[in-house]
Amino acid sequence: MATTSDIRNGLCIKYNNDIYKVIEFLHVKPGKGPAFVRTKLKSVTNGKVVDNTFPAGRKIEDIRVETHKFQYLYNEGDTYHFMDEKDYSQIQLEKSVLDSPDLMKEGQIVTIIINAEDDMPLSVDLPASVVLEVTHTEPGVKGNTATNATKPATVESGAIVNVPLFINEGDKIKVETTKGTYQERIKE
Repeated sequence: MATTSDIRNGLCIKYNNDIYKVIEFLHVKPGKGPAFVRTKLKSVTNGKVVDNTFPAGRKIEDIRVETHKFQYLYNEGDTYHFMDEKDYSQIQLEKSVLDSPDLMKEGQIVTIIINAEDDMPLSVDLPASVVLEVTHTEPGVKGNTATNATKPATVESGAIVNVPLFINEGDKIKVETTKGTYQERIKE
């Protein structure tokens, strides 16, 4: 058993007869009244995100998990195929388990969190940022740079990311995976 002081991003807990992964949390100590922890939990079974507030010091049931490195191979519709780097065994996961499937490109190494009790995959964690090539974007219009102007760009994985006007097709950009936002252009 853990308490609310153990809550951190990525922690898997049992709550309301389901398994949830903490994707966001905030310890709040108001001037008046008891402290509490505001969390955003994502169900690993159906992908729904719920907001929940735990009173400080409350016991929570955490789940023992193992992390394994897998290589993303390909997807067929909503089914994504991964290969274990150690023994080359393959597993398939549904799109709802993945946090940002549109930022994964074939051959990428990801971390899969597996429940140690029943060997069920719980979630897929991408690296903090990924480098993707821009496959389509409109040319930037000169004179539109009075403020931080952006334009949509489609990257090689199929995701659409807002980028600055100077980004062109063929450029490689670094994208933050948690928010899906542009970070920087990669020079080769």
